[in-house]
Amino acid sequence: MILSGAESLRRIAVVGRGTAGSIAAASVTRLHPDRDHELHHIYDSRIPVIGVGEGSWPSLVQELRRLTQLSHESIQQRLKGTRKYGVSFEGWGRRNRHFTHFFTPQQVSYAYHLSADFLADLLHESTRARHIDAKVLDIKRVEGGAQVEFEGRAPERYDLVFDARGFPRELSSDRHIDISFIPTNTAVIRRCPPIMREQGSGPVLQHTYTRAVARPHGWIFVIPLTVHTSYGYIFNRNLSGLDEVEADFDAFLDRDGVPEFEARAVIPFPNFVHRHMYDGAVARVGNAAAFMEPLEATAIVSAQLQIGMILHMRLNRSVKNLERDAPVVNRFLVSNMLCYGLFVGWHYSCGSGYDSEFWRYARHEAWSSHRRAADPGVTGCGALDKFDDMIDLLKRPVIDKADWHRMCAVPLTSYAQMAQGLGC
Repeated sequence: MILSGAESLRRIAVVGRGTAGSIAAASVTRLHPDRDHELHHIYDSRIPVIGVGEGSWPSLVQELRRLTQLSHESIQQRLKGTRKYGVSFEGWGRRNRHFTHFFTPQQVSYAYHLSADFLADLLHESTRARHIDAKVLDIKRVEGGAQVEFEGRAPERYDLVFDARGFPRELSSDRHIDISFIPTNTAVIRRCPPIMREQGSGPVLQHTYTRAVARPHGWIFVIPLTVHTSYGYIFNRNLSGLDEVEADFDAFLDRDGVPEFEARAVIPFPNFVHRHMYDGAVARVGNAAAFMEPLEATAIVSAQLQIGMILHMRLNRSVKNLERDAPVVNRFLVSNMLCYGLFVGWHYSCGSGYDSEFWRYARHEAWSSHRRAADPGVTGCGALDKFDDMIDLLKRPVIDKADWHRMCAVPLTSYAQMAQGLGC
């Protein structure tokens, strides 16, 4: 007997309680047509969710409405959020001026600035699952599914496992694609007093923007929430010492008129794409699938795509197609993440107003390696060709209307705005 898609997903596990894991668990609850399915949400309560302020893309607004069945206004207030209409760049590119990358339609389409811990709490209310508090030692594919191995308890077998445990401990060339053409690898996170506050009983309706401010050692993000403002200095620890970054961070906050702050974390991170995001039984999502610095808020929107695409395929396609479907889905997800990486790395190609060691490295060494790192022979996908096609499109004196909706992870309008602002 050949099982339908939904019938083949009786036992599902989500491992991880961060943003990607919470979206995955809520998505299984909302999308699975059979309420009798068994969902286990597995996480180690000893690993805290760092309440970092995050940006998103407009797709999250409708996604959260669908997953929670709450109004947009209620969701925004629960997230302690504001409405993000784009990213304001300060000091980037050849022209060393301020410009904004707007969502389109401009000043209509918006996303959220939100707090990751509040997002996880909100989504857990919309999740119907058995919660397992345990340390996971390994997740591996077995005949007909995947097995999760625990510390101190018997292993469990599932039809599908979403692995949302975060960054890999180390990168290996056979499992990961190194995208070090993005020149940063560390974030210093600070929490500062709010610059936006709710007035009355409704959400903040004022247009807000993520600030991305070029600095000598990298750049600083500023994300306005209603309970605090999240600041992060993104830099390369191989080029700059923490003390000098902290000193420049202090100077920036002093110039911004911020009298006090709470030091939250120093987070090292890899820039990578996993070669095997999805094998039919194990789906790596969020930071377990790929990561790149938060310059264009790619983390949440990538997790949405990974989870949504895998669930849609598994729930709606017969299990007899699984062996053929999984490589196709995996290749698409890998390509899409590499396209995001190329888009982010391209931001550094025109330098900034600073002629510092970091910016010289970013422009002349890191970005100059992108063709080698993203070569189809290395990556097994055509992301570099898609990126080249998009850049060539921008060079045309007139872009045909038929091309206006072209995408390379992000739409042509995003590339056009960045090219104009950076002076590419």
